[in-house]
Amino acid sequence: MRAFAFALLLAAHPAHAAQRVYEGDEAAAIRCANMMAMTGVTLYQAGLMGEPEKDILIGISVLILERHVSGNWTEKKRAMEAMRDRRDMEATLEDYQRHAPLCLNRFPIN
Repeated sequence: MRAFAFALLLAAHPAHAAQRVYEGDEAAAIRCANMMAMTGVTLYQAGLMGEPEKDILIGISVLILERHVSGNWTEKKRAMEAMRDRRDMEATLEDYQRHAPLCLNRFPIN
């Protein structure tokens, strides 16, 4: 269900939505959510991770966004897109290796 919610998040893109700027803890939460989701998708596509593990990382991403980022899904989606576009995949994977446990401590999902 969370993977479906994330898919909806990525698919929703109304043209009339205003650009929201996130700062501080919310920006950090978005970076963590992006890191989790992009790592899962990339490793899955490379055959280095199974689908269940990818879905877990996407689910974690959705929960971080739900619990630690204000705004509607369109605003969160745009913020995730902006984060994705600013960081290359290599930097995102390095972030995951160094910061994944820190993200889960800073932005708990349970």
